[in-house]
Amino acid sequence: MLENLPQEALPRLLRRTSIFAILVALIGFVVALSLGSALGALGVVIGVGAALLNFRQLDRQVSKVDVDDDTSPKALRKRLRGQTLIRLGAVTMVTLGALWLSFALGMGIVSGLVMYQIVFVANMFRLVASQGELL
Repeated sequence: MLENLPQEALPRLLRRTSIFAILVALIGFVVALSLGSALGALGVVIGVGAALLNFRQLDRQVSKVDVDDDTSPKALRKRLRGQTLIRLGAVTMVTLGALWLSFALGMGIVSGLVMYQIVFVANMFRLVASQGELL
């Protein structure tokens, strides 16, 4: 389904997702502050920032991969697996460490990560739906 999308659609998706994620993070920041949780507000910003950084690093990593006609999907996955696991492991350790130090900060980070994923999935759904690929 995604292979049928125009080539210029993915950079637009990345830009739109980043902008909306920042807007959602600002709303989450204000909501957390209004609820009296400054650490939770900070955590939301850290969570969305970590998700943005992870997505940018993934984009950079994928763009560096050479794809030949004879390259198997298994070999491509193997090239991407190591750095991806390191990045996700680092985000997980930071989040767990923050939860251990301060529940509000850790939950703010988790909330920011979840907010980013919701924005990403919504934008991806919108892109695929606009291309007429949904049943």
